[in-house]
Amino acid sequence: MLENQTNGVTGPDLLEQANGHIRNHDLDSAQRTLEKGLALDFDSADVVTSLKFVNFWRERETQLENIQHAFERGEYYISQWPAFEGFAERIGHDCEPCMFAIRTHVFGRALEEFQLLVQEADSQDFELLMRIGRCHKGLGAYDEAVRYLEAAAAERSDDSEILSELADAYALVNETQAAKAFFREAFFLEPQRVHLELLESQLIRALADKVRELGFSGPALLEWLPVYGVLLGVFTVKRELRSIEYGKLKQGIYALERELREGRDKDRLVEPRLINRYFWLVDHLVGSGEDSAKVDEVLLKLRSVNERIYKQYTN
Repeated sequence: MLENQTNGVTGPDLLEQANGHIRNHDLDSAQRTLEKGLALDFDSADVVTSLKFVNFWRERETQLENIQHAFERGEYYISQWPAFEGFAERIGHDCEPCMFAIRTHVFGRALEEFQLLVQEADSQDFELLMRIGRCHKGLGAYDEAVRYLEAAAAERSDDSEILSELADAYALVNETQAAKAFFREAFFLEPQRVHLELLESQLIRALADKVRELGFSGPALLEWLPVYGVLLGVFTVKRELRSIEYGKLKQGIYALERELREGRDKDRLVEPRLINRYFWLVDHLVGSGEDSAKVDEVLLKLRSVNERIYKQYTN
């Protein structure tokens, strides 16, 4: 904490003033206020860190001058958030009040941009609904986030990006069963469309951390995450497949088996995707009361693909 005073204004007062400017989207005033705080105590970690945070976003926002469309401006704010989280982690000082103020500024600005489009766009534009929901989630308005993301999912129920965001919002309002169900669905449909860096719930972040500890990263992390979601008892909520879904699942498994057999798994993504589909097939066969011989046949295939996973799954 800053102990020096100038005209009765203390360092903590200036920090709070700066955070107020940030929340009100006035980064220039925040910078000037923090520089005053720095003059009071050059060694204050809170002031130094806050100033670095503000300067990060002031530099980023110079790029907005070249972005004309509101949708793209909103997307720009959101796209820079993961980079900022990485930047804050490298600084290594926990400055929670400023972090909260920055979050309010960034997601608030993005929300303003997307809301400009609401009246001129189709009210059922699932892309816009999802992004508005994502902004509310970033602002901590989780119930409002759920409302928009449910509306987006109603328009596009097979979009992994939307479903993962909805699952994340459900987790944040403690609707754990719904969260697990929608996460499982999202990672089954198209794992590469899940923006893991924008998900906030401990449910998915803890699982992702465990999978990273196993040595997976990038696209492979997204494919192995649902496999370990099952093995670690996270993706436990299951649903019955419709007949058309069952047919598509079997076709997908056949295609992936052929890719693996022909050695076309250069990116090492086919194996975990196939394993996840075996899990879904076993769940379907067991849930629909099929003969155990059919289940054993799938398990035998799983064992031939990855014996280690087979042992974890069956023990």
